[in-house]
Amino acid sequence: MTTDAIVLLRDDHKAIRKLFREFEKAGDDAIRTKANVVNKIIQALTVHTYLENECMYPEVRKLVPELEDDILESYEEHHVADVLVSELATMKPDDEHFTAKTTVLIENVDHHIDEEENEWFPKVRERLGRKQLQEIGARLQELRKKAPTSPAQPSALKKAVDAVLA
Repeated sequence: MTTDAIVLLRDDHKAIRKLFREFEKAGDDAIRTKANVVNKIIQALTVHTYLENECMYPEVRKLVPELEDDILESYEEHHVADVLVSELATMKPDDEHFTAKTTVLIENVDHHIDEEENEWFPKVRERLGRKQLQEIGARLQELRKKAPTSPAQPSALKKAVDAVLA
């Protein structure tokens, strides 16, 4: 198993997008299915954005300064996702806004993933050697062990507050 940071984050992206497709394929009346999938999306995004905000973004910002603007934009995109995830976590699946809010979350995160994977991950890979990416990946794996899985957990709340105050 690799510890390459970009490979690990791409694996997360793939799993998150798989959940998005599950949600989109559920029928309009599949309230229970949609609720279960949204709970999985909330957990996956909470962990993933925590890992990127706490480890990957600060490292890239420090080691690849020309990506500063991309990183700042990514923090803001995470903030938008965090707000939507927090709202979804408190909503009932039969709320008339539940599907619409989830759809907006999916569209925003899909866009964010595309930017990371197509625009700045290649630049990061080019600038950082295999060893550095493996070291960052090892830190991501360690951080994953204590990452929040719910937007209501203190470390997730701190991340959200940090985004507002930054």
